Amino acid sequence: MKKIIQAVKGTREFYPEQMFARNFIYEKALAASEMFGYQEWDGPFIEPIELYAAKSGEELVKKQSFTFDDRGGEAVALRPELTPSLARMIAAKQGELNFPVRWWSFGPFWRYESPQRGRTREFFQWNIDMLGVDSPEADAELIAVGATFLRSVGLSSKLAQIFVNNRRLMESQFDALDISKDKRVDVSNLVDRRAKMEPAKWDAYALEIGLSQKQLDGLKELLGNFDLWKQSEELTRAFAALEAMGVRDYVKFDPNIMRGLLYYTGTVFEAFDTSGSVKRAIFGGGRYDNLLADVGGQPLSGVGFAMGDVVVGIILQEAGLIPEFQPSPAQVLVTVFDEKLMMQSFALANELRSAGLNAMVYPEPAKLPKQFKFADRMKMKVALVVGPDEAEKGLVVVKNLTSGEQVQVRKEAVFESIKGILNNA
Repeated sequence: MKKIIQAVKGTREFYPEQMFARNFIYEKALAASEMFGYQEWDGPFIEPIELYAAKSGEELVKKQSFTFDDRGGEAVALRPELTPSLARMIAAKQGELNFPVRWWSFGPFWRYESPQRGRTREFFQWNIDMLGVDSPEADAELIAVGATFLRSVGLSSKLAQIFVNNRRLMESQFDALDISKDKRVDVSNLVDRRAKMEPAKWDAYALEIGLSQKQLDGLKELLGNFDLWKQSEELTRAFAALEAMGVRDYVKFDPNIMRGLLYYTGTVFEAFDTSGSVKRAIFGGGRYDNLLADVGGQPLSGVGFAMGDVVVGIILQEAGLIPEFQPSPAQVLVTVFDEKLMMQSFALANELRSAGLNAMVYPEPAKLPKQFKFADRMKMKVALVVGPDEAEKGLVVVKNLTSGEQVQVRKEAVFESIKGILNNA
């Protein structure tokens, strides 16, 4: 017996039921994006490594990316994220675009990580960005798009929250604690790791990276101050805009949110489910004012976020918020009575499709009970039968698969008969 070749570790297989769930997430992302006027776009799946090295940091390029030399000897990577591609594409047409640019995308990405719950090496990601405006209200709009998505999939503000902070606010607090500039990246990473480490180990790590005990005590006091946002004009304006947009209940200030990527410069945010069943964020993002210049463009303000489909998929499945899977997109089965009448079945199905109904033809002659059983398993609503008597008289048997009732109707009345059943289903 031949050995079955397994899928590559960390990749995913989408059987129809999993594809249904993925498309549900995509459709809700599309709806939330377009509701705010964002246009869909996409970039290459393979990019030069140097594009990511410019801003994403060594860890992403050297440890988390699928990299290889192509046949021409160029070092390339399967894209681990989309923002650098966005920056390059905007920079290439910076003089032609109408700003502010509002773009969104949903596509595949790859990271060479350790597969675990909520994390795979291959995933789909929603990216949404606004470029060309530097205002707290623009930051608020992106947060509102995320909140609109959460609401649309059934995650109320009791089930999910978006936690917001501001890098400039934190920088001013680091200044007050006399934390030197050369330690800022390490301290930002320290803050980011706080929820993932035991308190004693976190304290020890803080001292290890060079903080004094006084600075550590001050930092811990800072990270417990949930009214700190009131000292930031950017955050007070952003929260006022979120109130006006009707999503303030989804948003909380949290000084512990820093975001790991180096290019964030202002407001940052992450969404989590409140149950904590999945520790990873649903989505996260923020303002990245310096990115465009690093890929050859003129300086341009930007704000955006990304959401992978894995974490939100788990949360929605556990909460029972994925709609019931429908095995067949066709609600009508046209049966095949026998080989002589097969073409009549194909022609009838074609007429239904032309009228706007999805219709499937059973692909071979078989006993009618077998065909009805197949339609039932596929959760179809209606089955049609054209036997010798019906064919001779221009009739069709319409069977309601939910109630079991069936009627004979004129061929020209089949469409209305089916619609009546579907409308009452």
